[in-house]
Amino acid sequence: MMTKKIPFLLFFLLFSLFSFAQSGVKQSSSTEKVFYVKIETSYGDMVVKLYNETPLHRDNFIKLVKEGTYDGLLFHRVINQFMIQGGDPKSRTAKPGQMLGDGELGYTIPAEFVPGLFHKKGALAAARQGDEVNPKKASSSCQFYIVQGTTWDANRLKMVEQRMGKSYTPEEAEVYATLGGTPFLDGDYTVFGEVVEGMEVIDKIAAVPCGPMDRPVEDVKMKMSIIEK
Repeated sequence: MMTKKIPFLLFFLLFSLFSFAQSGVKQSSSTEKVFYVKIETSYGDMVVKLYNETPLHRDNFIKLVKEGTYDGLLFHRVINQFMIQGGDPKSRTAKPGQMLGDGELGYTIPAEFVPGLFHKKGALAAARQGDEVNPKKASSSCQFYIVQGTTWDANRLKMVEQRMGKSYTPEEAEVYATLGGTPFLDGDYTVFGEVVEGMEVIDKIAAVPCGPMDRPVEDVKMKMSIIEK
């Protein structure tokens, strides 16, 4: 009798421990703190939510914001119906007409491609060097862009799926059809956050007159801070 009860007891204990561990993991992830960053500009303020699913990018961005790295930098590359890009350290002291876009902080961040995080309008994503010198698609240490994009009907999105070998869920397709974005960037650049307030500011900045290299004729400066919620 004892030899039959012991294996059952061990099984019960192991099952209980496993269930407790699983419960603990779910509880931890559901209560994980969400970070928000306020981006102030002369065209209004945006609030971005950082994704916990991309912890390397999240933590790096938080670190740079807290250090004041972005304060006084420019949105140095602006393309209407595409995106607004900033974060080049050289842009803080850039002269009018100076070419920008190659400033870095001396390191890169491994790509974090997560299903369900895509280039919808308002997406915050990391810039990077091209595939020819960066085959692993590692992200810039500091440069980022915010998506404006355009809307994509079912036929246009299907062409992207066929050309890029992608497959979108009905929910994602609906977002691209109504809100818009840049689906052709999915899987090539890490998306690590999204604008949750001030979406209209993207359109205002994207519409400014630009000169060579898509740099705004009049500087569009930024200032960032962590929002405690």
